[in-house]
Amino acid sequence: MDLGPGLCYAAPMPQTRSDRFFLQTLGCKVNQYESRALTEAWGRAGLVPAETPEAAGLVVLCTCTVTARAAAESRRLARKFVREASPGATVVVTGCAAAVAPESFAALGAVPVPDKAALARFPLAPPRTPAGPAYPDLALSGYDRARALLKIQDGCSHRCSYCIVPLARGASRSRPVADILAEAERLIAAGHRELGLTGINLGHFGRDMTPPLSFWELVALLDRELAARHGDTVRLRLGSLDPSILTEAGLTVLAQARLVCPHLHISLQSAAPAVLTAMGRRPGDAWAVSSFVDGIGRIWPRLGLGCDIMAGFPGETEADHAITAAFLAALPLSYAHVFPYSRRPGTRAAALAGQLPREVKTARAAALREIAQGQAERFLNTLAASGETVTVALERLAPAAGTIGQYVDCRFTAEPEGSLGELVRATGCGRDGDLLLVRPQNEACAP
Repeated sequence: MDLGPGLCYAAPMPQTRSDRFFLQTLGCKVNQYESRALTEAWGRAGLVPAETPEAAGLVVLCTCTVTARAAAESRRLARKFVREASPGATVVVTGCAAAVAPESFAALGAVPVPDKAALARFPLAPPRTPAGPAYPDLALSGYDRARALLKIQDGCSHRCSYCIVPLARGASRSRPVADILAEAERLIAAGHRELGLTGINLGHFGRDMTPPLSFWELVALLDRELAARHGDTVRLRLGSLDPSILTEAGLTVLAQARLVCPHLHISLQSAAPAVLTAMGRRPGDAWAVSSFVDGIGRIWPRLGLGCDIMAGFPGETEADHAITAAFLAALPLSYAHVFPYSRRPGTRAAALAGQLPREVKTARAAALREIAQGQAERFLNTLAASGETVTVALERLAPAAGTIGQYVDCRFTAEPEGSLGELVRATGCGRDGDLLLVRPQNEACAP
């Protein structure tokens, strides 16, 4: 198994199953980051990854519970690993589903250890201690992909009525700025030139610090420090943003930033004020998004824009659905993640009146996806015809491919000069299905 750049283990190659681990991860980018950190920690302890659960003495499943489907898949895999594990192997479940319902996994024969930081320290004798109030002590020196994630925050203190994640992750905790900067430098030294800021609720970053520090102040600091040390050889990509932080302060920071990708992903969920209120969010979120997008368009004329949308929330009327549909049709989207509402036990929304039938939720989600797909097609066609210069993070060579700043996958028409992870300049010159065709600068575009 490829452990990626930046890792150097002094331990000799183990010869026994007890010195091997198998790790599978479900869910969000935060889970991906944390699983990578576990891999590094266990490597330093002398373990190496196994290709299959049967070959490992430690089998770990990083679970997800954001939807009922994710929780069911977590249980299915846990059951499978317990059944297939070798005699004497330890099967551990960690992550959000393990935190919310540890007893359901214990009944399957797995050991629930929600605290990943504790799991990293004791890979072969996982403790059963609960997660503490401090920021989880997990860190990276490299990543197994060209574009690396940089976690800055954990937990959420808002508690939207539909969301089970705060029950699993707890209140918001911010990572110390010095640790963020140090990890950014480690990742850059390991060859990564795009760093994606990630967390459970980025807008809550810094509120628990003394003195408080806002997310936008952190972005400005990172941009300033990394630009001074590395110039335009690196870039920052912002993770999912809550509409509450789409402010004038954000526009000011982005207008001055040198390294931030021209791409936003916004956790909108709905444009209907009544639905947003029932969600425990803010009825003016759609207006905040629209206003911010108008402002950022003057800074980034070619903006990559994505959003999260939930269809069929309890009590959502046809008129509410129509408001969201019209809003999406007017938004300059390049993609959207649309999903039907999933009832999660333990959340306030699970007890709300007006729970909609599955077929209604599915139909509304499909209608919104169709609108978003049309927007995405228009965006890609415009980008392909523009002949604009774009910056690509190289993720594959021979044939070369990568991702541009606007968060669009691309394929090169000829091999560019550069190493994996580096940023290279190219020119958009057409489409290949859902991919943008780009040519290295000074190369003719193939017909």
